[in-house]
Amino acid sequence: MSEDKPADTVETAEGNAIPNGKGHEPGEEITALAITPPAEAGENPHRTENAEANLPESQEFLSGMEEKKTTHFTDFEGKTSFGMSVFNLGNAIMGSGILGLAYAMANTGVVLFLVLLTVVAVLSSYSIHLLLKSSGIVGIRAYEQLGYRAFGTPGKMAAGIAITLQNIGAMSSYLYIVKYEFPLVIQAFLRVDKPAGEWYLNGNYLVIIVSISVILPLALMKQLGYLGYTSGFSLSCMVFFLISVIYKKFNTPCPFTDFAFNSTTSGLNFSAMDPGGEPDPACIPKMANLNSQTAYTIPILAFAFVCHPEVLPIYTELRNPNKKKMQHVANISIAVMYGMYFLAALFGYLTFYGEVEAELLHTYSRIDPYDTLILCVRVAVLTAVTLTVPIVLFPVRRAIQQMMFPNKTFNWPRHIAIAAVLLTFINLLVIFAPNILGIFGIIGATSAPCLIFIFPAVFYIRIVPKEEEPMRSFPKILAACFAGIGFLFMIMSLSFIIIDWTSGNSKASSGH
Repeated sequence: MSEDKPADTVETAEGNAIPNGKGHEPGEEITALAITPPAEAGENPHRTENAEANLPESQEFLSGMEEKKTTHFTDFEGKTSFGMSVFNLGNAIMGSGILGLAYAMANTGVVLFLVLLTVVAVLSSYSIHLLLKSSGIVGIRAYEQLGYRAFGTPGKMAAGIAITLQNIGAMSSYLYIVKYEFPLVIQAFLRVDKPAGEWYLNGNYLVIIVSISVILPLALMKQLGYLGYTSGFSLSCMVFFLISVIYKKFNTPCPFTDFAFNSTTSGLNFSAMDPGGEPDPACIPKMANLNSQTAYTIPILAFAFVCHPEVLPIYTELRNPNKKKMQHVANISIAVMYGMYFLAALFGYLTFYGEVEAELLHTYSRIDPYDTLILCVRVAVLTAVTLTVPIVLFPVRRAIQQMMFPNKTFNWPRHIAIAAVLLTFINLLVIFAPNILGIFGIIGATSAPCLIFIFPAVFYIRIVPKEEEPMRSFPKILAACFAGIGFLFMIMSLSFIIIDWTSGNSKASSGH
C-alpha cells in the first residue's frame, strides 16, 4: 500500500494547493490555506514534498503565498466528461496516418503489419501508464513540467521542443492533405477536367481559407474540453471513411483498370481469374513482405499512435480525474483506433494489393475520378483532419507558454497570438513543403520515439522516489528497457531513411 499513499495525498493536494484556474473565489482561498499548513508543519516529509511540487515550478514556496496567489493556466477543475475525453484523445490519435496504412501493409505483408501495429499499440498504452504514474507522484499534469521535475530546465526544454516539433509536423501533414485534396474534390464536384488557374482550385489559397475560417476559431477555445463535439464529429467522418473502404473492396475488380483505359470499355471483368482458371498473382495478398519501402512503415506506424502530448492536457480537464480513469480513457481510445487502423489498412490493401499508393484515396481516383462515394469520403477525411488540427495545436501552445512564459497567468491576447503565429508558420511550411511521406518519415523517426518511449521512461525513472521503487526494481528496469527500445527505434528508422535517400530511391516510388 506504500505505493498508493503518496498518490492519495497528491490527489487532495492537486485539487486544492494548485491555484485554481477559475479565478479567486474566496472559498477556494480558504480551502487552499487549510490544506497547506499541516503539510508545512512537517508531519510527513513526503507530503511536504508533494505540496511543494504542486506549486508552479519557477515560483518558490513563498511565505507571502497567501497574498500573492496567482492563477496558473495548466491546472483547474476539470469539467470534461469521460466520453468527451475519449473523443478528444481518439481524435488526437487518429491522424492522416490512416491514409498511409494500406501502403504500409503492402510493404510489410498482412501478418507482419498486424504484429507491428499490436506492438506499437501496447507500447503506447504502457507509455501513457508511465506518464500518468509520474504525474500522479508529483501532482503535475503538464509534460514540460514533468521534464522540469526530472531534469530541471533542460528537461523542460527537451519536452517542449519535442512536443512542438511533433505537433507542428502533424499539423503540417494535416494541412498538406487539405492543400492536396481539397482542390481535387472541388474540381471533381464541378467536373472541371483541365483547371485554368481558377483561384478556388488553388490548394494554397484553400489552405489559408480553411485555416482562418475553421481552425483558428476552434484553436482560440480556452479549454480542450469544448472540442469534444467537433472531435466526435471528426471520428464519425473517419468511421464513414472506413465503411466506404470496406464497401469498395467488394465493388472493385481485382486487376483494376485505370480510368484512361476504363472509359473505353463498357463492361468490366470482375473475375480475378486468368483464362486458365488460376488466380491472378497480383491479386494474392502477401503475408510477409520486405523491401526498400519497409523502412517507412515503422515510422508511419509509430506516428499512428502518438497522442502523448495531448494525454496530460486531457487528464487536466477530465471531470473527477484519477490515474485509473485516465488510463481507461487512453486504453479505450487506443483500442478503437487500433481496430479502425487495422480494418482500413486491410481492406485498402485487399482492394489494390501491390498497386496501392502512399495516399490511399488517390488510388481510388485512378479507377474513377468522379466516383461520388469516394468524393464524399474525401470530404469526410478533409473534415476529420481539419478538426484534428486545433486539438494538436493546444499542447504546442501550452509547451510554448511553459517554455517562454512559465509563471504568467492565462491571458487572452497571448493565447490568441500564439495560435495565430503557429498557424501562419504552418501555412507557410505547407505552401512551400516537400512530399508528405518525407514529413512523416523524418518527424516520426525523431520526435515520436522521444515522446512515446524515451521521455516517459526517463521521467518515470527520475521522478518515482528510490524509497518507493529502487533502481533495480522491476518497474524501473522495464522503463529503462522501454527507453532503450525508443533509442533503437530512432536510430533504425533514421538510418533506413538516410540509406533510402542516399541510394537515390524516390520515396513515392513503390519498391515492388
